[in-house]
Amino acid sequence: MRCEVVTAARTAMDSDDADDSDGADDSDGADRTKGENGTDSERGPDGDGRAGSGGEGVAGAPGAPGAPEVAGGNAVAGPPPPRPLLRAALALYLDLHAHPELSGHEHRTAGLLAAWLTEHGCTVTRAVGGGHGLVGVLRNGPGPTVLLRTELDALPVAEATGLPYASTTPGVMHACGHDLHIAAAAGAVALLAADRDSWRGTVLVVGQPAEETLSGARSMLEDGRLYERFGTPDAALAQHAAPLPAGTVAHAPGGAPLMAGSIAADVTLYGRGGHAATPHLTVDPVLMAAATVLGLQSVVARETAPAEQAVLTVGSVRAGERGNITPGTAELSLTARAFTDSALDRLLAAATRVVRAQAAAAGAPREPELTVTARSPALLPGPALTAAVRRAHEASLGAGRVLDAAPATATEDFPHFGAGGVQTAYWLLGTTGVRQWRAARAGGGPVPPNHAPGFAPDVRTALPAGVTAMAAAARQVLDPGPGGGGPVRRDTGPGGGEAGS
Repeated sequence: MRCEVVTAARTAMDSDDADDSDGADDSDGADRTKGENGTDSERGPDGDGRAGSGGEGVAGAPGAPGAPEVAGGNAVAGPPPPRPLLRAALALYLDLHAHPELSGHEHRTAGLLAAWLTEHGCTVTRAVGGGHGLVGVLRNGPGPTVLLRTELDALPVAEATGLPYASTTPGVMHACGHDLHIAAAAGAVALLAADRDSWRGTVLVVGQPAEETLSGARSMLEDGRLYERFGTPDAALAQHAAPLPAGTVAHAPGGAPLMAGSIAADVTLYGRGGHAATPHLTVDPVLMAAATVLGLQSVVARETAPAEQAVLTVGSVRAGERGNITPGTAELSLTARAFTDSALDRLLAAATRVVRAQAAAAGAPREPELTVTARSPALLPGPALTAAVRRAHEASLGAGRVLDAAPATATEDFPHFGAGGVQTAYWLLGTTGVRQWRAARAGGGPVPPNHAPGFAPDVRTALPAGVTAMAAAARQVLDPGPGGGGPVRRDTGPGGGEAGS
């Protein structure tokens, strides 16, 4: 997810009133260490088993005091994930976090997920889409097909968490929580595989590479012919780590977008190189780039309606090697974000005008090049499926831990899985430990967001919630088996068939 800070409109617990039974207290004897960001985190999976396996420690979780009981209907609360399963999922998370891989290089990560899926009865196909994409298929009789998506890639960020399981790959980090997504999806598959009497249908697990470059989903769907080869699912599900209280999930209100659409573009500006001592004999692309960056700031400020949410950011500037040499070119990378395709088109057109105008003003010897490298539509989860999944989350996690999410200008390529009328549901998974959350609310340092060097999920609370949330959501799509369960009634009216597209 290309993101800044993800916020929620309602934080249910109010968070200051959250009780310490969410697994973040010191009384449970978990073997932990405290990172530089103040988050209690695991030393590893071989302690007393409480850390990371304490689904029973989440207030409102199944089996906890005050947990809601659901009789019949679609949302059937199950028991907490078994401790051995959570220990194994935690071990997978720690391994993934310590060995992150960048977009397009996720070979080891894909291998670990493939091995887990195979162990739990899935038929696994690798290299779907030409990269490291993989698909696991778990069939359990006739019935609906549900797609569970998780991302594989990490970010070019140097980790600064101080955790004992921090990245061992210099300059690369799971700073967006994809390691947590993989472990949660893996745990959910293990739960479903171990309880086949409760459901019927097919679980399609998609391990997607290159999400951070917004190219992996389209590659799997188009180059890998995902739906042609493995069948079009009745619904596609995904969740994403966010700086919300660990143990919570957050949904967009029905019909509202959860994330913005995005356009990513690279710009090359052409100058005429030479000696720094004779600037009059050169056309300086560094100065051209600086003027372009400043000029692009006016696109949102002066060409977007005040009520319309839009963001344009230049995230990379590259030019030259030495201070005494004027280079011949300069390169920029930018992203534009908005909640409608028409707004994205206007942002791109305005940015193109600014780039060309600055090059012309500088007397560039040739036209600049602007290349769109990725584009993704706004993330608009299907209202009917979202409502059903939300009810399941309220039943399995407790209503107080299911929040409302405000639209964020972060971007995902998950909407592509909604092609052809596939319903989608997508929610945020809280990762912030209760102490860190309270400290931030009391005026301390801000919670490190996704993509920050200090981003460190409180995995012992977030992982059980993620496993439970994904498994409960999948059961809403699958048919019930002899042991219970319950599918959502799929939308055929306006909006439902367009989810995520």
